Amino acid sequence: MGLRVTPENGQPVQCSDMLHLYATSAETNVASIASYLGMPVKVLTAFVKDSPFAAFIKSNLRSRGMDFEGPEVPQGGPWGYRHQINVADSGYGSRGPRVWNDRAGEVGRTLNVKDFDLDRIFGREGVQIVHMSGLIAALSPDTGRFCLEIARAAKKYGTRISFDLNYRASFWIGREQELRDIFAEICSLADILIGNEEDFQLCLGIEGPEAGGKDIAAKIDGFKEMIGRVKVQYPGAQVYATTLREVNHANSHNWGAIMLAGDEWQVVEPRRIHVLDRIGGGDGFVGGLLYGILKGWESGKWIQFGWATGALATTFLTDYAQPADEEQVWSVWKGNARVKR
Repeated sequence: MGLRVTPENGQPVQCSDMLHLYATSAETNVASIASYLGMPVKVLTAFVKDSPFAAFIKSNLRSRGMDFEGPEVPQGGPWGYRHQINVADSGYGSRGPRVWNDRAGEVGRTLNVKDFDLDRIFGREGVQIVHMSGLIAALSPDTGRFCLEIARAAKKYGTRISFDLNYRASFWIGREQELRDIFAEICSLADILIGNEEDFQLCLGIEGPEAGGKDIAAKIDGFKEMIGRVKVQYPGAQVYATTLREVNHANSHNWGAIMLAGDEWQVVEPRRIHVLDRIGGGDGFVGGLLYGILKGWESGKWIQFGWATGALATTFLTDYAQPADEEQVWSVWKGNARVKR
């Protein structure tokens, strides 16, 4: 868990003296869809002991209806641990968003399975889906092992595993073989794999798409072709998905998605959405997809709901969507923005 600092009204950071503070993380951005729609959610994390920002994060998680647990790590003095900070503006029009990610001394780097009773969590409490991000798996050697042990425990107890590859080049420098081995084992255990072409190529060494061109049809064909190779190497997964995004300007995107569930492809061709803040749209998509799976819907509705929750997330300044109810999400899918009285 970390903090996001964002200026008002889409202004750039360097010009702003009024900033808003939010609590955020990729995994809780995903889980917020389920929690706001009434499902129980638990977050496994780490906190800096006695930190006011840790207290702020805990209060935020409670407000989202999320349970949480994790160790309280002593700060260790002014140069010790803290919660990571994303300094990010939303962009506006022709000026794109900018994000400055400051993770020095991040307490999340200490995550270790010894701090959690996995037999209780997966065996007795019962977890239907565990979701992990490649950002955490690549954060440190400890967190890589943490994610791998989480996946092994989930598999042992029959919990479905969702893994968003989320490649970040700066995390992988000098650690390519170490991380590729960890990601490969997690993917071999996963039931749901999320990632674009670059994620699969750089995290797993999968040969990229042969189809050239930047038009949407070529992108879709290229992704389908590449996933065929992924399935051969990681046949245990039942769902493979990614979003499709074309940026017109900071406040207007063409937003789509593609998913393979079993042997059936589902595609939502990109259509225009209005964007207040783009960060969290991809996580919102995954959250809606997982919600549909948990609800037992037919697979065609998973991607539709995920598309809509991702689009909904871009209308919030928080990195996560806060749906009022399922009806609101389906209204986004239908393109119905009329007032509801």
